[in-house]
Amino acid sequence: MTFTSQDMQKLETLMNQSSENRELLQKLLDYHQYCLSQVSHEIRNPLALVYSTLQLIESTHPEVLTIRHWDHLRNDIEYMKVLLEELSKYNNGDHVSMETLNLRPFLKRIVLSFAASLTDTDIEFTSRIDPAIPTINGDKIKLQELLLNLLRNAKDAVHPTGSITLSAYLKDKEVVIEISDTGCGIPEEHLETIFSPFVTHKKDGTGLGLAIVQKAIAAHAGTIVVDSEPGIGTKFTVGLPIQHDC
Repeated sequence: MTFTSQDMQKLETLMNQSSENRELLQKLLDYHQYCLSQVSHEIRNPLALVYSTLQLIESTHPEVLTIRHWDHLRNDIEYMKVLLEELSKYNNGDHVSMETLNLRPFLKRIVLSFAASLTDTDIEFTSRIDPAIPTINGDKIKLQELLLNLLRNAKDAVHPTGSITLSAYLKDKEVVIEISDTGCGIPEEHLETIFSPFVTHKKDGTGLGLAIVQKAIAAHAGTIVVDSEPGIGTKFTVGLPIQHDC
């Protein structure tokens, strides 16, 4: 079981009612996260062995590739691997290692990496990074994960053709990063739950990608807003404070 954003808001309300409530509920949340981490860890190790054995069988007996349902077996195991990896990221989403991050070259590296993934597609990708963007305090790994996650979602939404734009600029006392696409858009009835764990409307989706994004942004005391219109496209707007002490 995982908590939705609505659940966390209700827990925060209860915590604010008294210091005793906060202490007890924090212990329960810590234990809940510990249990999820333990279960994920215990399953990941044997599953990795199963996957390695599967690869060994394929390399030594390539004829198994013609067996009916073999592809389904491999795809199911690969899906479980991805799910457990994302669950681990989600469980550790609020544990950040902050450092002074020169954001402009950091964003340029992400842009180049993502652009390379579009080489064999007809998707148009544009980036606009304001030279005035300052350094921020941030976790480089988690910020990279969340931005690439949003960009990959945009790629899925516009496939096989369309356009994606990343814009980054300074506004007041925060850096704003916008990722927009001209894809299929998100129906209004789905918008309230897109950040909830294990809620997905994508084929083969784990339902953890945007939950990981939201958790990483919260760990940076930032914000994320989504605007979407079916048939027109989607825009995610991330706000990151310039100064944040953890």
